[in-house]
Amino acid sequence: MKTTSGRIFVTVTVVLLLALALVGLTCRALLDDYLRDSTFQRLENDAHVVSQLASAYLEDGALTSMNFFINLDIASKVSDSDTIICNALGEILLCSDAPLGCDHQGMYLSSDYLWKVIRDGGSRETGMIQGLYQEARFICSVPIYSDDGAVVGIAILSRTADTNEALMRRLTDIFIFVSFLVVLIAALLIGLFVKLQNNPLRELARAARDFGHGNLDARVEISRSYPQEMAELALSFNNMASSLQKSEYQRQEFVANVSHELKTPMTTIGGYIDGILDGTIPLEKSRHYMQIVSDETKRLSRLVRSMLDISQLQTELGIPEEKKSRFEVGECAGQVLITFEQKILNKGVEVEVELPEHPVYIFANQDYVTQVIYNLLDNAVKFCPTGGTIGLRIVEGSDKAHISVYNDGETIPPEELPLVFDRFHKLDKSRSANRDGWGLGLYIVKTIVCSHGENISVSSRDGRTEFSFTMPLTI
Repeated sequence: MKTTSGRIFVTVTVVLLLALALVGLTCRALLDDYLRDSTFQRLENDAHVVSQLASAYLEDGALTSMNFFINLDIASKVSDSDTIICNALGEILLCSDAPLGCDHQGMYLSSDYLWKVIRDGGSRETGMIQGLYQEARFICSVPIYSDDGAVVGIAILSRTADTNEALMRRLTDIFIFVSFLVVLIAALLIGLFVKLQNNPLRELARAARDFGHGNLDARVEISRSYPQEMAELALSFNNMASSLQKSEYQRQEFVANVSHELKTPMTTIGGYIDGILDGTIPLEKSRHYMQIVSDETKRLSRLVRSMLDISQLQTELGIPEEKKSRFEVGECAGQVLITFEQKILNKGVEVEVELPEHPVYIFANQDYVTQVIYNLLDNAVKFCPTGGTIGLRIVEGSDKAHISVYNDGETIPPEELPLVFDRFHKLDKSRSANRDGWGLGLYIVKTIVCSHGENISVSSRDGRTEFSFTMPLTI
């Protein structure tokens, strides 16, 4: 059996049969012991009654009287047993099956058996009495005492074992029939149970097969009849499928975006180089176009560097503790702001700086935090109109430092806010307004902040856009 249902069915059936066999054998043994003890107990009680009755008649010398014969016959029939009366020498005097005379009269018991009964005060045996009975019997013998305590004879009561054996055979037949019925019902119930259990497995296998063949929309339909474990497994599969589907869509989008972004500068570089080589571009203008080629090459280099930074952050799955250090975030932000001095002066932008009066120390990777502040300030200067305002603010919380960078400019539409941190996302869909950008700056910012286990948010209203992120404080 290779299928799960077949294995479950065979296993449960074998276990059930073994359990029934064990219960049957145990019950048979217990019942056999009970019937044996019960039979011996009844025979022994009846033997004592017959012994007392025979003792009374022996004392009166009327053992062979008709009255005793009648009493002996009644006692034997009531006890459903055969009775034999022997004297102290082991000679058989009377037999209940023919009290007036039978073939057993005049026969003698074995002296060993006679002595055993007298010595032990009675005997319980299972077997045959040689010369008397040829079939197996339950035999109970007790001495017959006179008034002075002397042994004057022996009373032997026996019953054939066929009655108990017939009862055991009948009970065995009933047990086998009931066991067969139980196994049949169990097999039907197990089959139904296995079928119900296999339905979600088959559904899960179907969804996995479809998903593996490229159908990324394949999911498992979770029914209320599913067991809890199967429902959890199906839910986990659906979550995994959704995650893989999202990753695949992101991969496809990433490839498409990279291809699109590389196409324009590569076309520009190739066109100008070919124009210079074939003489289409005059020599006096070649320097101008070579400068354009150089700028495009530098842009490609920045793209590759940004992609390598993203790949490294995603591979690390978090900034290791050994790569973090304690540093003053206000000083770090101030040094970054100074690097934009020339751009700020060229655009006539005003700068607002709000820093605590005391140093604010955080525990993070200083190079990465510097890059976050740099990217945010670069965007702020880039998108701030001439004569506008940019700002840098640091607020110390209970356990975190809140760093914010804001700028005047066009308000970002609400539907665009959730997308600003996506790779290659630009507000200008034509990608012509910002030739120096690739749409990776904010994606790198978010990746760095999340790698520290912190959060970043953006708000844009009334002509002002503000980015805020947190970093853990330290003493």
